[in-house]
Amino acid sequence: MTCWETAFMPVYSSLTHALAAALFDVLWFIEGSDDEQMDPDDAVKILEGVGHLVIKLSNDQRSELIGLLGTMAKAESDPARRAFLEGFPEGLGLLDDAV
Repeated sequence: MTCWETAFMPVYSSLTHALAAALFDVLWFIEGSDDEQMDPDDAVKILEGVGHLVIKLSNDQRSELIGLLGTMAKAESDPARRAFLEGFPEGLGLLDDAV
């Protein structure tokens, strides 16, 4: 029998890590969706919205997110998801003007 507290132990080291993982999962779904699963125009709007948000992050926030993505990529066992994670910082403009 599983104890409730054990079943719901935190999986992530921080809220930021959990939110970055959730964001990645949503973007991974959108990227892999075909036209029948998601309207292409809606997908573009979402991706552009996320891109707009990340370019407004401070250099420290960008560095933190890039570090989290690197940690997540190293832990990822699916090669396609790992490649997506590794390309994520450049693809969303996190590396532009980053210090």
